[in-house]
Amino acid sequence: MIEFPDLGGGALAPLVPFLILTVGGLVLVLIDALIRGGSFPWHIVSTALPVAAIITYAVRWPSGVGSTPFGPMFLEDTFGAAVGVLVCIAAIFGLLMSGPFLEKAGRTRGEYYSLIIFSAAGMILFTSTTELLSLFLGLELLSIPLYILSGYLRKDTKSLEAGMKYFLLGAFSSAVFLFGGAFIYVATGTTDLAVALSRGADSAMVQAGFLILFSGFLFKAATVPFHMWAPDVYHGAPTAVTAFMTTAVKAAAFGAMGRIVMTAFPLGAELPLTRILWWIAVLTMTVGNLAALTQTNIKRMLAYSSIAHAGYLMIGLTVYADSGDTQALAGMLYYLLAYTLMNIGAFAVVINWAQQGKEHLEIPDYAGLGWRTPGLGLAMSVFMISLAGIPPTAGFFGKYYLFVSAVDHGFNSLVVIAVLNSALSVYYYLRVMVALYMRKPMHELVLGRSMLVGAVVLVCALGTFWVGFAPDSFLPGVPSIVSWFQGSVLALR
Repeated sequence: MIEFPDLGGGALAPLVPFLILTVGGLVLVLIDALIRGGSFPWHIVSTALPVAAIITYAVRWPSGVGSTPFGPMFLEDTFGAAVGVLVCIAAIFGLLMSGPFLEKAGRTRGEYYSLIIFSAAGMILFTSTTELLSLFLGLELLSIPLYILSGYLRKDTKSLEAGMKYFLLGAFSSAVFLFGGAFIYVATGTTDLAVALSRGADSAMVQAGFLILFSGFLFKAATVPFHMWAPDVYHGAPTAVTAFMTTAVKAAAFGAMGRIVMTAFPLGAELPLTRILWWIAVLTMTVGNLAALTQTNIKRMLAYSSIAHAGYLMIGLTVYADSGDTQALAGMLYYLLAYTLMNIGAFAVVINWAQQGKEHLEIPDYAGLGWRTPGLGLAMSVFMISLAGIPPTAGFFGKYYLFVSAVDHGFNSLVVIAVLNSALSVYYYLRVMVALYMRKPMHELVLGRSMLVGAVVLVCALGTFWVGFAPDSFLPGVPSIVSWFQGSVLALR
């Protein structure tokens, strides 16, 4: 007999952020159908949805861990809320940048905004469950809109190539995920991952299934060796979409992996999970940085940089898998916040330096722009310095928290490799600043700047400093932010 959950008495309250985005996305589709191409402030209206989701998270945050009628299919805790807030922040910036970007490209459509909203909703579901079918639904809901968005510029062959490659890559990762999940279900008879891993920890089929399943997560995080087409996708996709993908998808992937690693502790004695994650972290940061050294296209450089940063984030996951120390996972969340601000800010500058129907993506094109547009040049310098991990920016302190947790648990060699990789990355980040201030322009560029995108740049630049070293004063500073992340991880279940 099928038992239906009791949905009365506010039982749906934990789902409110998810429902705000899903229902809001459907309303946007309906509005687009009704106005039939008429003018509408899509980027402003759609931005209200993730803002409302963040407000809901803030209201329910004090509840800590709440029971839901959905069991493992949807878990309410402050860890899921912290990752959800990161996803919503990336969505807000991505939506605000999209309006001016699409106007320049001549492709303003309502469905574009609903796809970003649906993808964000999928990310929230993906990071708030330990049930195999719900994980797969979240994975598909976050992925399918991004396949469409990657190929959104239909007259751009690079965008079409990005859409096709991301679709093939995503289809393969989904198949891998399902294959691993099938192994676990056949061996244990349950789709509750926590129960399955504790029940069949000594089963070879469960162990193989978990490794295959976990590989599906690594595809979304774009770690080595599952990164091959990620730079092509990031390069060809619309720049506003790339900014959203490189930040929100990474937050969702690492948030979900953090929760899954927690459920996999019964396998710790059976699988060398820590050693596997150690090697993935080393290879990811090294391959990403070495490939970025040779790039002259700013989007491809930031794409390979994104892979390298996934390697740094894997340090927190490695330490957590080995020791269960929540400080490592809190450091990972802090780094995700810093990365979101500095990476979206860099892409916002790229969008603001574009002209009608054409983007300037080659680094030599930026010669002299630091003097011609001093505000944007300074902001881009801040983002490059922060991405390189130079103090006093958020990028430095993000790496500091990760490295300290690794050293505390004996991962000294991993930290040494990470520091060497960070030093290597300084070259290609500072190369952008050299072009901005130390090269003469070969030709005069026509720039089509936007006040709205400029506001995104300003907020991200200020946030990069604020998250780096601001004290608690009239606004929450670094102590409060770190405390929030630490408290959220303590509620992980």
